[in-house]
Amino acid sequence: MIAQSYKPAAPRALPHSAQLRLGRLALGRLTLDRLALFLATSASLSLFACGNQEPGPSDSGDGSSGGSASTDDAESGGSAGNPASAADIPFGNPEADDSCQVPSDAGLEDVSTPTTVVGKGSPESCTGDAFIAAVETGGIITFDCGDAEHTIVLDRPAKVRNDSGPSLVIDGGKRITLSGGGKTRILYMNTCDEDQVWTTSHCDNQDHPRLSVQNITFVDGNSKNELEYDGGGAIYASGGRFKAVNTRFFNNSCADSGPDVGGAALRVFQQFENRPAYVVNSTFGGAPELGNVGANGGGLSSIGVNWHIIGSLFSYNRAIGHGGNPAQDGTTGGGSGGAIYNDGGTLELKICGTAIKENTVNDFGSAIFFVSNSHDGTLEIEKSRIEKNHGGSWYALPGISMHEDTRRIIDDSSVISD
Repeated sequence: MIAQSYKPAAPRALPHSAQLRLGRLALGRLTLDRLALFLATSASLSLFACGNQEPGPSDSGDGSSGGSASTDDAESGGSAGNPASAADIPFGNPEADDSCQVPSDAGLEDVSTPTTVVGKGSPESCTGDAFIAAVETGGIITFDCGDAEHTIVLDRPAKVRNDSGPSLVIDGGKRITLSGGGKTRILYMNTCDEDQVWTTSHCDNQDHPRLSVQNITFVDGNSKNELEYDGGGAIYASGGRFKAVNTRFFNNSCADSGPDVGGAALRVFQQFENRPAYVVNSTFGGAPELGNVGANGGGLSSIGVNWHIIGSLFSYNRAIGHGGNPAQDGTTGGGSGGAIYNDGGTLELKICGTAIKENTVNDFGSAIFFVSNSHDGTLEIEKSRIEKNHGGSWYALPGISMHEDTRRIIDDSSVISD
């Protein structure tokens, strides 16, 4: 049983670019120390760029939307605004082979005994309210919305209750798309948000909830109206553990500017014991009209998080902020990490079997912005292609902005080019 309603002790300090206060995460501007690091690394740096058994299933979904909408789009598998191309976009990198090792805790979760089945067999029974209620309940969520692919449009975020159980698994069976309708974030988890119930005295370093999204698509999420816990247009996950397996992210957005805000599709913080967050066989963008857009991290963004990214595709995502971090005079900041923004202390970013291409930035890291403040992190790239990304400066490798003295391991089969 999970204890409830503890007042958390002061969390451990986050790296330079993030500060956690009691019950809230406040991202501050970096000090001039950070700027000095950049300048020392590259004399040619330009800060301005040109451009334990689950309960039996409950039946959720009574056909009433409660202000949310539900649409059936068998041909698109995506949002109504992108009907033709979304169905053709694969889950993950279609050119990846099966040689990348997937850690045992990074695979698909068993959903054979769901806690909640959203829907009663028809598209009309699969509503936004039904999904939101299922997320609050926790456990394993599956869907019964008919035989065709189906999109559920939300009018507010589905929020994970930290006391709902040790894990939450959302499995769309590769038929379900969750949409924010261009107006709202889709999914939110934060172990340090008192409104979602504190369950330990160390909310910044606890092993639950463990959030898994799998076999599902997230489209048109928009977190621009989120001022306190910003970024994460489709998903914001702070604390516990997170993984995305066989998941697609299309047309999600977050704030357009800011030195550290980001993760147009996905924003992650504070993984238990600094264990990695996983992205496996997943797609961010995939076509010009489906790319995700935000200030930093057009695909995903994090501070102080290790990542293992396996068999995935990042393309046509954009980091549209300008002025870097800290924001330079006359700018609002941002514009780093066209696909991936990974910032913090001693970090590990492992990429295998992944394609990162046709992403764009204004300032740094058209493909990857990887800054280990201590310079002690490791970037490991295996069996991957990083190419044809656009914009920015301060490159240690084509498309990759990082300190020259930060360790990198790149196998001979990987292609990294302009």
